[in-house]
Amino acid sequence: MTRLHFQHQLEDVKHKLLRMGSLVESIVDMAVTSLKEQDLEAASKIALEDDKIDSMDIEIEMDCMKLLALQQPLAKDLRTIATALKIITDLERIGDHAVNIAKITLEIGKEPLIKPLIDIPRMARIAQEMIRLSLDAYVKEDIELAKKAAEMDQQVDDIYQAIIDELLQMIVDDPKITKQATKLMFVGRYLERIADHTTNVCERIIYMVTGKLEEIN
Repeated sequence: MTRLHFQHQLEDVKHKLLRMGSLVESIVDMAVTSLKEQDLEAASKIALEDDKIDSMDIEIEMDCMKLLALQQPLAKDLRTIATALKIITDLERIGDHAVNIAKITLEIGKEPLIKPLIDIPRMARIAQEMIRLSLDAYVKEDIELAKKAAEMDQQVDDIYQAIIDELLQMIVDDPKITKQATKLMFVGRYLERIADHTTNVCERIIYMVTGKLEEIN
């Protein structure tokens, strides 16, 4: 494999990763919107979209393995491939969490929601912005942008804690809502984990650029 061909193959991996990331961001939005609107048809389609993400994960992993085997890259190129392998793992898990949210939507069904959903969509919007910024940072190899995205994780954590506190108080006031309240807590937890995985992506981007692996938060 010539050096030029290797670079073209590496760029192809990056493009595929970005398409995967875009789809991941999309199904997070689909999952939370379907919950808020109790759109069961939309929720039922999310697993199919996640199947596409899983296929992309496998394809990109195979591409990376071929590059490692055929070129034996060093230094920055090696870090770039290793970073792609790590990022697709986190993106795939984000997709899984979106599926989990969709499953909860289907479990709740058309049962009236115990409260208007305000904080959960707000968490989702921040998490989606984190994903967008992290992918932008990946393309631009922008350390500061990666840090900016990762620092938003604290906002997600704060909202998640507020959701837990509110729902626990609602259960105390009316134990009959416990089942749905618990499901909504799980939704908050899945969104919190989505933000955590995105933070992992940001840390890997910084490693790719600098060669130093450090925790941002």
